[in-house]
Amino acid sequence: MNERTIMVDLAGIGLGPFNLSLAALADGVKGLSSAFFERRASVAWHAGLTFSDAVLQTSPLKDLVTPVCPTSPWSFLNYLVENGRFFDFMAARFDTVSRQEFSDYLAWAADGLGSTHLDAGVEEADFVDGQFRLRFANRPDCFCRALAVGTGHEPMVPPSVTTGPDCFHASQYLVIKPNIAGRRIAVIGGGQSGAEIVLHLLQQDYDRSPASLSWFSRRDGFWTLQEGGLVDQFFTPDYLAAYRTMAPDLQARALASQKFASDGLTPSTADGIYRLLYQRRHLHGRHDVSLFPGREVVRVQSSGHGRTVVSETANGERETSQADLVILATGYRPAIPSCLDPLAERLALEPDGALALGDRYRALWDGPDANPIYGLNQGRRSYGVIDPQLSMAAWRSAVILNDFAGRRVYDLGETEERPMVAWQRQAGDTGWQPRMNGSVTSTDSQLTAWPTRGPSRRRPQSAALS
Repeated sequence: MNERTIMVDLAGIGLGPFNLSLAALADGVKGLSSAFFERRASVAWHAGLTFSDAVLQTSPLKDLVTPVCPTSPWSFLNYLVENGRFFDFMAARFDTVSRQEFSDYLAWAADGLGSTHLDAGVEEADFVDGQFRLRFANRPDCFCRALAVGTGHEPMVPPSVTTGPDCFHASQYLVIKPNIAGRRIAVIGGGQSGAEIVLHLLQQDYDRSPASLSWFSRRDGFWTLQEGGLVDQFFTPDYLAAYRTMAPDLQARALASQKFASDGLTPSTADGIYRLLYQRRHLHGRHDVSLFPGREVVRVQSSGHGRTVVSETANGERETSQADLVILATGYRPAIPSCLDPLAERLALEPDGALALGDRYRALWDGPDANPIYGLNQGRRSYGVIDPQLSMAAWRSAVILNDFAGRRVYDLGETEERPMVAWQRQAGDTGWQPRMNGSVTSTDSQLTAWPTRGPSRRRPQSAALS
């Protein structure tokens, strides 16, 4: 170790909203030093899909900190106040906040926190002499006692598809800014990202409009989100505690049944598309948009003039469609950053490639319990539909900080004596007993690899409990 080496208690790899939440809640906690590293030179959330009219699918009060620390200086409300727009925002009577403004809020927090480091890509993470060592190409090594992996998921491109200038993932749409005027365009994917791109294409003026538009969805319909107070009970600590006690087959069934609680189209987007389709067909006499639900795209191949999209119906019938431009709104998949390669043989993985997580978001690995690796947005199977959503980001961060500090740094919002929804069997005449430590119960998991040994700059936050 040389004199330029950085030494902290907790280091984070990646600075998306989940690790940024952890950094914001760690700020000002007595006795805890932290550093969070991001390879990009700036923080921009879904930059390739930040349309001017795209909005969050959840309340802005479910921000980086508010659910567990509403007095934190890193709240969305404080962002509005410090930027002199609180009264203007309130007067606008928004139902929710735009994705563009929320992305700006995240960048504001990342710029203000003293523990965040941009343009600081971790090249290699290893475990040496009881500590993690992070190596960089352009800065001193960092040694830490614990890691938080928050690098997010990677775009999923079907294995049969070769990308190029005329075929790319939706996450790059606004980065590439493709020429769409007079071109035949195919959008593959019936989720929110695909819908937002379709809406954007339909909104173009006549001289910038595509010659034709084909929208393919593997789903049997263009389903909207299931919303409302009762549905939102899935996004609570009470439901998470119940989910963690389920057997793996029941967890899989629950995930399938809750798909459209987190992965459907927002009603405003779906309604906007339908109205534009109606106007296009019945008022303008244009029949150049085709919707193809229940299609599995099996191949996208180059042809003499653009691309040929080969799809298959539920009955096994093959169809072909011609396109000049193919946009893959095919979602994302878990990914372990390559910087963790030195630890790869020591980590347990889920079948989908995600880190296998135990209690309190600890990754299962063969190192000491005193040196945890926390996985953020790695636990959809082990923690349910909640895990990839913003709704529980601050709560998860608080669970991690309580665990790492070995004390109750944050109150986790224990419920009243009886919860509104009785997800679990209640304890007879003695009544339901509230959880007091925020821990969750682990379940068995089918893993692709097992450890070789048993897994053993601003004011401080006033709401942190010392």
